[in-house]
Amino acid sequence: GEEAGAADDDTTVRPEDSDVVAMIKELIETRVRPAVAEDGGNIVYRGFEEESGVVKLELQGACSSCASSSVTLKMGVENMLKHYVPEVNRVEEVKGVAATMAQIAFEEFERKRFGG
Repeated sequence: GEEAGAADDDTTVRPEDSDVVAMIKELIETRVRPAVAEDGGNIVYRGFEEESGVVKLELQGACSSCASSSVTLKMGVENMLKHYVPEVNRVEEVKGVAATMAQIAFEEFERKRFGG
């Protein structure tokens, strides 16, 4: 359905996007996502607040389950974005409801499967 394509299209630069947003999307698309994908995760752009300089990202998949890697990932992405885009002050992680539910289901499944 419609939703399937929506996630991949989060970094599509739209006509109404500012140069800053376009740059952030570009970096996520070309630098961040491929690196995260190597660990079996994904990262979704959820918005940029121009006033506060906050980039909102949703971390999905393998990386979001363990707190330490999520923090490492967030810091890495934040440092990179701040380096290339001076307007960025920090990265904030937003959890998608669907992602949270899927994560819980996944952990349940893993527990049963591996008897953890």
